[in-house]
Amino acid sequence: MIHLPVGLKGALGEAANAAARTDTFLGARYRRIVKRRGHAKALVAVARTILVIAWHLINDPDARYQDLGADWHQRHLNSTRKTRDLVRQLQALGHQVTLAPAA
Repeated sequence: MIHLPVGLKGALGEAANAAARTDTFLGARYRRIVKRRGHAKALVAVARTILVIAWHLINDPDARYQDLGADWHQRHLNSTRKTRDLVRQLQALGHQVTLAPAA
């Protein structure tokens, strides 16, 4: 575990809080995590992501930041896996599931 200086920790927290309210990859990351982990842990996760991005930018002088976009997770979703997971959830609730491809 890395212990950050208090000033850096506070600045990362403020940046994460601001990023959480944007329509960017970081905002989408916050919204995905807050559903299952809560506000505080989602902010820490976004702050860590910002720190990792900053480290890569500082470490490589040729690196440039390019936002992946708020829909990155949706675009990279494995639809077969998602379908399987949703069918299992419905079966666990006692439903019989039959899938038919959409026309």
